[in-house]
Amino acid sequence: MTSLHSAKIAAGLVSALGLTQIIGYGTLYYSFSILAPGMAADLGLSLAEVFGVFSVSLFIGGLSATYIGKQMDRIGAATIMTIGSALAALTLALCAWSPSVVIFAIAIILLEVSSGMVQYQAAFAALVESDPRTASRSITYLTLIGGFASTIFWPISATLTGYLSWREIYLVFAALNLFLCMPLHFWIRSLGKKAGEASIRPRETVIGAIPPHARRRAMVIVSFAFALLGFTLAAILAHMVPMLGSIGLGAAAVVIGSLFGPAQVLSRLINMVFGKNLLPPGLAVLSAVLIVFGVLILLMTGNWLPGAVAFAICLGLGSGINSIAQGSLPLYIFGSDGYGAITGKMAAARLAVGAGAPFVFAAAMENIGLSFALVANACLGAISIAAFVAVAASCRQPATATV
Repeated sequence: MTSLHSAKIAAGLVSALGLTQIIGYGTLYYSFSILAPGMAADLGLSLAEVFGVFSVSLFIGGLSATYIGKQMDRIGAATIMTIGSALAALTLALCAWSPSVVIFAIAIILLEVSSGMVQYQAAFAALVESDPRTASRSITYLTLIGGFASTIFWPISATLTGYLSWREIYLVFAALNLFLCMPLHFWIRSLGKKAGEASIRPRETVIGAIPPHARRRAMVIVSFAFALLGFTLAAILAHMVPMLGSIGLGAAAVVIGSLFGPAQVLSRLINMVFGKNLLPPGLAVLSAVLIVFGVLILLMTGNWLPGAVAFAICLGLGSGINSIAQGSLPLYIFGSDGYGAITGKMAAARLAVGAGAPFVFAAAMENIGLSFALVANACLGAISIAAFVAVAASCRQPATATV
């Protein structure tokens, strides 16, 4: 297989996954906040109860990530993604049909399980399976494309609510997953099979930068660091716009909050162009520093408009780099063997902890005040910085091997 042909396959793979990530995150995650008021009114629930169901589903979906990761190693990430697209379509349709709160809650939980089968965790594993050597670069390209999911699906969802009910919108989303994402995932699956059958050279794997005897300790520390940083980020994001409004920024809070998405994309673009020499441990440390720095800026500047803008931009830059680090750091320190199971365990810890972040941060703001809540949040982020630095210090240069 020529390098030109390999490059074309890699570009096609990243492009296909980029489209399915936009649809996957847009239909299964970002659209929920737009459609939640309609769900609450239709089902006779309060908005808080609807988001409570969503938080429980995120927690259970996070717990399922470990099992999903093991299955990706066993039968292939693309196969899991193909099944996941079908399950996503089925559960979106179940949500649309749900005649009672119980069935709605079950459908939302299954929806988040299917999310773990089609979103970044699975897509990163598919890229590692395709070519472990170039996977880190491909992950950067993929997150750059996937970063547009909220930018595209927030306005799409809002526009559709003017013409369709939330149930009808979910049927449209089910069709996107079934008739667009599933065929693309099946194509990626067949691409991997053809490449495996046609290849005449031994398969190259990445050997991790952490020595075998230190892998368990590193796994605990990295999972802990990502979970803490995920908590810090999820807590702020869930309350960003109302929080900025409460400190006196008024209508400007929405505009400031909207800077987060473009900043995420910008960070990935900068990393793609200029960050080729920055290793994944450095990326992880940088992402945590930017997020903590953003929180501290808001804490120090309060309702000063330039400070709030800097806060949103720093948070977006850190979040964008963090998405890359979630895929590239496990590959760098643990290698490509068992990548699905490793990232599954990390995702389970991160998602399970992050699911409770909005409630904990809201309770902290109510009981100890916004300033102390931000200080506590920044302290958690600082611990994640120290954890990432500790892992970076124990890394050796990774290598490749043929099997």
